[in-house]
Amino acid sequence: MKHLNETLSVQRRSFLKNSGLGLGAAALNSMLLNDSSGSSPGVSGLPDIPFKAKRVIFLCMAGGPSHLETFDYKPKLDELHGKPMPESFTKGQPIAQLRGQQLKVQGHMTKFNRHGKSGQLISDYLPWTAKMADDICIVNSMLTEQINHDPAHTFMNTGTAISGRPSMGSWINYGLGSESDNLPGFVVLTSVGGRNPQPIASRQWASGFLPGRFQGVEFSSTGDPVNYLNNPGNVTKKSQRHVVDAIKALDERRNKILNEDDILTRISAYEMAFRMQASVPELMDFSNEPRHVLDMYGAKQGDGTYATNCLLARRLAERGCRFIHLYHRGWDHHGGLEKYMDICCGLTDKPTWALLNDLKQRDMLKDTLIVWGGEFGRTPMFQGKGGAGRDHHMKGFSMWLAGGGIKGGTTYGATDELGYNSVENVVHIRDLHATMLHLMGIDHKKFTYQYQGLDTRLTGVEEAKVIKDIIL
Repeated sequence: MKHLNETLSVQRRSFLKNSGLGLGAAALNSMLLNDSSGSSPGVSGLPDIPFKAKRVIFLCMAGGPSHLETFDYKPKLDELHGKPMPESFTKGQPIAQLRGQQLKVQGHMTKFNRHGKSGQLISDYLPWTAKMADDICIVNSMLTEQINHDPAHTFMNTGTAISGRPSMGSWINYGLGSESDNLPGFVVLTSVGGRNPQPIASRQWASGFLPGRFQGVEFSSTGDPVNYLNNPGNVTKKSQRHVVDAIKALDERRNKILNEDDILTRISAYEMAFRMQASVPELMDFSNEPRHVLDMYGAKQGDGTYATNCLLARRLAERGCRFIHLYHRGWDHHGGLEKYMDICCGLTDKPTWALLNDLKQRDMLKDTLIVWGGEFGRTPMFQGKGGAGRDHHMKGFSMWLAGGGIKGGTTYGATDELGYNSVENVVHIRDLHATMLHLMGIDHKKFTYQYQGLDTRLTGVEEAKVIKDIIL
């Protein structure tokens, strides 16, 4: 009997794989193999504490923006510009020093001014962010544990450098589910512009050991947002519905024998994909957006820019998406920092303001948590090759948060006099995760998933704390 069941299972999978009817079969099957979509009510009992945010929009400046040209002003840096970097800061530290190159202090490459009623210090590279000074909380004391791009992204997204762990978006999607029946609960959008855009692996939004339906679904910013979204010309919606219903019936029949979670995941994935055929084109259609909104963002439908992705983020938030992750690749400024800061800030600064302003006008900012930052920061010293720049730095850098219960007009934490080490109110990446979960109504210490006999959690076994001083 066991052998017969295995044979039937193989035959059934072959049937599903080879049924060539558009999204309902071969094309959709590629999605199902990844179990990448499907809505869920979330874990019973969550949220388990009062929540302030219903959703997260994480704006990742991939490559690592310089905190010393954005939010962390250090007069001593200008005073020591061009002089040897004091060895007391760097001795025994993990830095990428070139052989034969002396480390010299690099002063600020821009001016800083105080903005808003709060008087927050923000650099001249970010004039539109400066308009948000009273809405954002700037954290100048971030700390991570990885100094190279891919492992640093992995650490930022999963709380560990170990590949294969669930991303923060998957954890939140698993815990709280999606508010949308027609779109995935976790969506990823990417854009490019700047220096040396590092690749972003899809495992950065994977679900790891959580059920596959909670992983992020990447939408293409140009062309069709999802491959094989449209049916062939001879396949009607009615016939497509018949295919989905037939496969669902086969799955349900098979599941009476096997009782597998994977089969239930595939059933929901088929249903979600069928609904996405109608919901995704409507999501991507900007024809109902007023001209002044498009101009505010600088968005043009299908152009793949960060500006357009910011508008899509707002539209996804409106439609109940739980976690929206935007990556803008191009912030790896080892050289030519002044030139590429102009480019990167020119592409992202105003659209970020537009997103926050748009959410505010729609009364959505109060329950939408926005997080802005890269995987690490940049060094206060320069090694003297090519145009002035800064290298990877993990000991101290800046991020900001807004909305969703965050105290606006606040600067939290500090680095030392050269911006090297976080020294005051240090915020580890795990603390950021704990705070995000707290704002979403989840106690990070109790939010676990059993894997290989262990109760695992996003914030790990190390001590992580909620940063209550930045919460309303």
